[in-house]
Amino acid sequence: MSDRDSQKPKVIFLMGPTATGKTDLAIALRRHLPVELINVDSAQVYTGMDIGTAKPDQQTLSHAPHRLISFRDPAQVYSAADFAADARREMEDIVSQDKIPLLVGGTMLYFKVLLEGLSDLPEADQEVRDAIQRQADRGGWPSVHRELQRVDPISAQRLHPNHSQRIQRALEVYRLTGRPLSELQASTGDSIERHYDIRQFALMPNNRQLLHERIERRFHSMMDQGFEAEVTKLYKRGDLHRDLPAIRSVGYRQLWDYFEGNCDLSEAIERGIVATRQLSKRQQTWLRTWPNCEQITVDNDSGYLSTDDLCVLCLKCI
Repeated sequence: MSDRDSQKPKVIFLMGPTATGKTDLAIALRRHLPVELINVDSAQVYTGMDIGTAKPDQQTLSHAPHRLISFRDPAQVYSAADFAADARREMEDIVSQDKIPLLVGGTMLYFKVLLEGLSDLPEADQEVRDAIQRQADRGGWPSVHRELQRVDPISAQRLHPNHSQRIQRALEVYRLTGRPLSELQASTGDSIERHYDIRQFALMPNNRQLLHERIERRFHSMMDQGFEAEVTKLYKRGDLHRDLPAIRSVGYRQLWDYFEGNCDLSEAIERGIVATRQLSKRQQTWLRTWPNCEQITVDNDSGYLSTDDLCVLCLKCI
């Protein structure tokens, strides 16, 4: 760390694939450091989505508050650009209180936007592309082009209504970032690394089988806690649909298929478990090449390490 970095306010990133114990470790670190927690989970920002997102319960939040959690309605789109603006504001507030922002979660695009700014376009997201394709299948590419005209008229003007691939990409970028492709292509971006001394940690599993078993147990535990009833309540609202980012969240979209009659409940549960494992694999892919990141192995031959053990490993590197 340079002398210049030492003069910057410190920020901690705690990343990792789903079901590796990030939240428990973040809460444990509060016993040792003057940190305030900021949620970096794109599904936990939504109200009424508690069980399926593994959101900390109210008792936990009462003694370990998380910022940027449970503040958006599921009918609203919350983009990476929204998160970047909100997170910067919360970080500034925490630093003004002489505390350390600790950003914890597994939405890697959010961390990337904070580190690199918004000038770099997001990578392709197959789920978003599939949603746009379904929209085109229902109403044709000219109807998708009309939506693009509303959110990004400059890009829409450049494209013929039947230029499906380019329309899909422009709308995909908007849905992922909340900003028009034409604006992002002209922007320069601003990394928080210019302003903060960032310490990055990734909790990484060593035993894939252990992680898969942990994911399966957690999904069944969520069902026991009332996940089906939680999704039922969302489904019955009538103003939500499968193409909203909230409903596309892992677990929710599989149960949504069940309520729409596309599969039975046992199949929806199995699909949810498989989708969670696939999410974990994507998160690990991001993190294996993540620069300037201290990777902490969360398991060994005996199973998962305790939160206290992980806490000691993390504190040694801060």
